Amino acid sequence: MDLTHGLILLLAYLFGSIPAGVWVARYHGIDIQKVGSGNTGATNIQRTLGNWPALLVAAFDIFKGGIAVLLARLFGLEGLMLGGVALAAVLGHNYSIFLGLRGGKGVATSLGTLLFLDPVVALCVMVVGVATMALTRYISAGSLVGSIAAVVVSLALGRPLWQVLTLVALAALIFWTHRENIRRLQKGNERRFGEKAAQ
Repeated sequence: MDLTHGLILLLAYLFGSIPAGVWVARYHGIDIQKVGSGNTGATNIQRTLGNWPALLVAAFDIFKGGIAVLLARLFGLEGLMLGGVALAAVLGHNYSIFLGLRGGKGVATSLGTLLFLDPVVALCVMVVGVATMALTRYISAGSLVGSIAAVVVSLALGRPLWQVLTLVALAALIFWTHRENIRRLQKGNERRFGEKAAQ
């Protein structure tokens, strides 16, 4: 890896670190890190501020993941380096340098990177994830099942090893950031879609 590649990885991390959720919540007079789960992603925004602010945050978080991969491709990165850019963008979202290494759970940003890595797999993941959310009314369940679907679909379609490994890493991150959600799902006290966060 040369200096240019290192700088691209750093830029991907910094771009991923942009805290759209914090800015949108601050516009509404709320410190999102002190409300609900404390996460800065669209789910906590939805539970705190409603659907439209959440859609705005989700769109930006998807965009920043996608644009990081797109710019890396414009610089000629492919294979594991491109996977590294996707991972760096999601790590930036989850552990933002602008928020003391705190952030969101990385689902929307992961989806954004996948949309530009492999749109076909991304479409399959969205169908599986949305269907799971609709059936269970758990956003966390849709996120977890969708991350697994990304790996399974990539393997089924014979995608290159570097892509499969990238998606395994992203799925592992999603499971890690959702570890509390997994515990609540096991206990049966996970919040369902539409339930408001305590303020």
